[in-house]
Parts: sequence; C-alpha cells; structure tokens
Amino acid sequence: MGYVHDTNMSQFIPPAALHYVGGTWSDALAITAAVIAKTRVAAAATTVINVPILIPQNSVALKGGKLASVEFDYEISTAAATSITATMNKITRGVDTAISVVANVPVTQDLVAATDAADIDTHRLKVTVTTPVWLDNDEYFLLVITAVCALTTVLDVMDAVANFTLRV
Repeated sequence: MGYVHDTNMSQFIPPAALHYVGGTWSDALAITAAVIAKTRVAAAATTVINVPILIPQNSVALKGGKLASVEFDYEISTAAATSITATMNKITRGVDTAISVVANVPVTQDLVAATDAADIDTHRLKVTVTTPVWLDNDEYFLLVITAVCALTTVLDVMDAVANFTLRV
C-alpha cells in the first residue's frame, strides 16, 4: 500500500448535515431554484448553525485529516442581517462516565461580521483555522455560525466545504 500526503483535499457538507438552533427552518431551493438549501423564516432573532466538520480522523499523531479552513455558503435576502460571525469548537469525547470537553479553536473569517458578511447577497464566508490541526479519533470539530437577523431577514444556507490535508 502506498503513502498519501495531499494538501488540497476538500469535503462537501450538505445543508441537511448541519444543526440549526433558533428560528423556523424549512427545506427549500435557493439561487433560482437550482440549489438545495435550508431557509430560515424572516424574524428578528439570533440563530445558530452548527457545521460538523466531516473529514478523516486518526488515532495516530500526524495522520488522517489536518483541518485548514471551512467555507460556508449562504444567501441573505429581503433585509440585511445585523451580523454573521463564525467561531469553532473542538469537542473531546468523554470516556465512560465522563462528559465531553469543549474548547475554542482560534479562527479568522474573511468577511467583516457586521457589514460584508451580513448584507443582502450570496456569500461564501471563509473561516481559516489560525493553527491548522490534525483531527484525533477522540474529538470532533464544529464550525459555529451565529446570525443576528433583522425583522425581515431571510437566510438561506446552501452548504459548507472543509479544506484539509490528507495523510494516510
């Protein structure tokens, strides 16, 4: 068996794999009815979208997937949002009788939360991990998108794409 070290791997994460908290969501078609999406009904409220990072993990150090960034695709219509912000959590799974431990992972987002990321338009928000990290088999990562929406803001979530290095 050969060795693989590919620094340009990507994994598509469909909207059905995401976890939506707050607001009323429905399955929909977005962008001229050609792309599957989850649509949040207009309401003045804050909603949270958890994006599970679905890349290979490994129990051996420096193997599996090394997460570099995540691109989050969405569309805002009717009215601009107040802000769209991204954070990332690393959850270390608990052993028997112990709870999981959550830790913040430092990231930067390429669109300004209160302006560029929140205006009426179709967006691709790139969230870069400050120090790329190999995913261990006892942990998982969640990109957390917090959308503060105005009364008439409609939010369509299309997908996410995780960018990583694969080493096996």
